[in-house]
Amino acid sequence: MDRKKKLLSMVGSMQQLMYVRPLTYEEGRARGMRAYEVKNGPLKFSVMADKCLDLTDVSFGGHNISFLTKPGLMGRNHYDTNGAEAQRSIMGGLLFTCGLENICAPCMIDGKDYPMHGRIRTTPAENAGAWAGWEGEDYTAVISGTMREAELFGENLVLRRKITTRYGQDKICIEDEITNEGFRPEPMMLLYHINAGYPLLCEESEIIIPTKNVIPRDETAASHAGSFHRMEPPRDNEPEDVFLHEMASDPEGNTFVAIINKELGIGLKIEYNLKELPYFMQWKSVASGDYVVGLEPANSSVYGKPYHIKENNLHRMEPMASEKKRIVLSFLTGRQLDEVKDEAKELLRDRA
Repeated sequence: MDRKKKLLSMVGSMQQLMYVRPLTYEEGRARGMRAYEVKNGPLKFSVMADKCLDLTDVSFGGHNISFLTKPGLMGRNHYDTNGAEAQRSIMGGLLFTCGLENICAPCMIDGKDYPMHGRIRTTPAENAGAWAGWEGEDYTAVISGTMREAELFGENLVLRRKITTRYGQDKICIEDEITNEGFRPEPMMLLYHINAGYPLLCEESEIIIPTKNVIPRDETAASHAGSFHRMEPPRDNEPEDVFLHEMASDPEGNTFVAIINKELGIGLKIEYNLKELPYFMQWKSVASGDYVVGLEPANSSVYGKPYHIKENNLHRMEPMASEKKRIVLSFLTGRQLDEVKDEAKELLRDRA
């Protein structure tokens, strides 16, 4: 019996096993925010239609995977793009997208403000929609939409996003296409801020990064560079650490990072390509109440826009040019937890 026929013989509706449902939040800072709730067997996640189709609460096998900041779920706020005040609107989630004119620290250049982590992360999706159904033998859910970062007499950058998950595969595939629909070359900075939290992230967790070189962002991080791969117990008011990694990859540029928790028997693997996203940063905080690791593929450095302007290597897109990016999030169990460690060792060995 083929897979489709077998599954249909055992359920009344495929929504027993998998669904995507639109919803609107009704309380607190999230009141009025539109989202999609997705169930794929043991994998559950939410996609924020009003915030760049980013991923918030994610769980696998009944265990939380993602990190949620102290303000919690929220819609758009008046301080979203107001310099460092933007920290009040960063709710974390498994993914929030940073860009497109700036990533990381806020700055002012030629009298123009560029807010912390940019504006795209709070941009609502246009033409947003969701679908679930059969693609051959695969029962599939797809969410898609368009985000536009634009200004009168300024930039006109468009991000088209497609999120796909298939029943039985325990994966989320994020495919982005960024297009400069303006008539001048435009800077385009992009960072995928992927955030793991408790209980996936704890003292028993291993952070697997096939790194050829670890570069601390500052003196605070330098004193902890040797422990980037593990989490300590929470400590009150502990400063954050940020590390830049020179990643190993296969000949095609494919690489990955992962977090595994053998005590829970689960893990998260993040696959991407260095040709699309040549930078990788790790944000690590063991501060009480801010206990998180951010794993961040990017096309630009954590030092931000002023650094790239100074180095004369700010990434730009020509008018009507497009770029494609692809991130695959895989949720691991069983033998996969050991296999991903072996895969990282093999990647480093091959690229030595």
